[in-house]
Amino acid sequence: MVQVSDIDIPNLVDPRTYANHDMPGIWRLLRSKDPLHWHPESSYGPGFWVLTRHAEVSQVLRDDNTFSSEKGNVLATMLHGRDAGAGRMLAVTDGHHHTELRKLLLRAFAPRALEGVVHRVRRITRRLVTDAVERGHCDVARDIASVIPLETICDLLDIPVSDRQYVLNLTKSALSLNYESQYADGDQAARREILTYFSNLVQERRKTLGSDPISLMVNAEVGGRRLDDIDIILNCYSLIMGGDETSRLAMIGAVKALTENPVQWAALRNGDVTVESATEEVLRWTTPTMHFGRTAIAETWLAGHRIAPGDLVTVWLVSANRDEMVFPDADSFHLGRSPNRHLSLGYGRHFCLGAYLGRVEISAMLDALRTLVARIEQLGPEQYIYSNFLSGMSSLPVSLDGTLRSDGDVHD
Repeated sequence: MVQVSDIDIPNLVDPRTYANHDMPGIWRLLRSKDPLHWHPESSYGPGFWVLTRHAEVSQVLRDDNTFSSEKGNVLATMLHGRDAGAGRMLAVTDGHHHTELRKLLLRAFAPRALEGVVHRVRRITRRLVTDAVERGHCDVARDIASVIPLETICDLLDIPVSDRQYVLNLTKSALSLNYESQYADGDQAARREILTYFSNLVQERRKTLGSDPISLMVNAEVGGRRLDDIDIILNCYSLIMGGDETSRLAMIGAVKALTENPVQWAALRNGDVTVESATEEVLRWTTPTMHFGRTAIAETWLAGHRIAPGDLVTVWLVSANRDEMVFPDADSFHLGRSPNRHLSLGYGRHFCLGAYLGRVEISAMLDALRTLVARIEQLGPEQYIYSNFLSGMSSLPVSLDGTLRSDGDVHD
């Protein structure tokens, strides 16, 4: 523990911290008393800086000349001094190679290229919500939110339907264990399995090209050279993890927030707020990715503190998105909030590649709920994931009462 004022700051690397402490209160304290907090060395690894205010978090995320992602962009890799994908995987690559690789992948994520995928997202989402209304109940995590993002990213990557449940199980294990367990290294095994899976898929695409991102990478040059199998496999890994987890956790959190805020639920159903505005507030409110990390590669100053080359710097989106200096009434859920400068999808050159698609998924669920559902009620306790990186629930049982509104019919 580290003492600030009269409140202890727990170990932010330990996943148990997020289950056992009042984290909103801790973030609030850090923002006001110690916005650039030094987290000491522990059994998990070396010390690091903790940034909690919107201004400094934004500054670090946009300045990749001073702060590099190539030694890891999350605590799990930063504290070990390296990331296996550095210089190859978009998320942990900087400079010219990042620019060229991002430009290539954006071809697959452009709105026009995604028209067919978006149509299927909306159709699948309405079907899943309709099925849940007909049953009268569902587990939002299992029956809706686990299906939509995975189906979407698997459509995008052209992953065979028969493999999709297997891939989902691996992604869950790789980043967000549901509980503390003696098998805590199971996440490493899951990551290895995902890489093996994509290794086989890349070989298939080398034989038969399609129009998916894997085929784009197989058939392209970046920086004057062909991407090799490792480059492609690591970027597939990044796409499947990012494409599933963030949207899934945001959707589950959205339903939880709507059950706890009946005035906001009524505003959504009645059309008093737009689905687009509601989507942005869901992203701010849930903040599925709690932190990102960088390594300083040049001396600089933040919030009155010197940052030395080699220092590890963590930026806590989960705190920045509740910064009272940026978000009036920050601890309230307001679907009509505007402006809404949340950082849930990142900022700067590493802004989320799949931001458009993620917003489509969340919007599709909110639209289906407001047109197909009259009342939502939580039926039992939620279950939170076990992670120091992701925030959200792995289970949320609810009842869904249908609406008689004629615009709720499902169309293919």
